[in-house]
Amino acid sequence: MRAASGVAAAGTLGLLLAVSAAAHSLLLESSPAADATLSEGPPQISLRFNNRIEKKLSTIHVLDARGAQPPVAVLVGDGAVDQLTATVPTLAPGTWRVEWQVLSTDGHIVSGRFSFRVAPSTMR
Repeated sequence: MRAASGVAAAGTLGLLLAVSAAAHSLLLESSPAADATLSEGPPQISLRFNNRIEKKLSTIHVLDARGAQPPVAVLVGDGAVDQLTATVPTLAPGTWRVEWQVLSTDGHIVSGRFSFRVAPSTMR
């Protein structure tokens, strides 16, 4: 009897952990995509997550190779509840790093980063 209740308790704990982990916001896709090479800088950075995020408490930063940050405007009222978008100024050629932080619906802060490259084609 004791072994059966221990197995049941372990199963319940496993289920609770799986449900809890599923509530964290996971980045599903980005535009531009991670490691993409673009011929010109994007006018916006767009991130889509696996669940609703608190946009007003979420951020997107774009940094150049030296860590300088051009001004970025996060559009909190635009788009779906699982999407965070920011407008960016014209980005110079080079490697750019996107750093994001969102507040998940479960109350946890989740962050991440990825890079992309702006490399205009030189056609003559």
